Amino acid sequence: MNRGALKRSLMAAALLLPGCVARPDATTLRPVASVDLSRYLGTWHEVARLPMWAQDSSRVSCEDVTATYSLRPDGQVAVVNRCLNALAGDAPREAKATAYVVEGSQGARLRVSFFWPFYGNYWVIGLDPDYRWAVVGEPSRRWLWVLSRTPRLPQAEFERALGIARANGYDLAPLKVARQQRGPG
Repeated sequence: MNRGALKRSLMAAALLLPGCVARPDATTLRPVASVDLSRYLGTWHEVARLPMWAQDSSRVSCEDVTATYSLRPDGQVAVVNRCLNALAGDAPREAKATAYVVEGSQGARLRVSFFWPFYGNYWVIGLDPDYRWAVVGEPSRRWLWVLSRTPRLPQAEFERALGIARANGYDLAPLKVARQQRGPG
């Protein structure tokens, strides 16, 4: 397929996809009311996640995971995810992405791209009032992350975060609690 045909195909798909999106109902994932992006920026430690292909495979088992968010000059968000691959002698891995806030979401929904033109949903569905921890998911409920500003989250707070995930319809049976060896917590 030549470049022009590819662009036309992508443009057609972009125009048709909004018509395929269902209206929210009682089963729709609910993000928090708002996220103050300036408070959300910085480094978060992964406390737990539902296994996903980029972090869990026959070649990768990410541990000691951090996600760092910073504001870019163009107003988008720079994302740097780091981990140690336990299946490769704790070799460091890094993935960079860009994200933008979905209009009208008050900062609670972002679209993240690790490689253009593909974007994924990043919805903040739980957030500590002091921004000490967050629960992040996406509408299909295949992926979920519990994040903390510190490498470890007190058990009561962790249970509170998991309660939010359950209330949003997540099956937590396959939940993987992350190894975090960095610093006290």
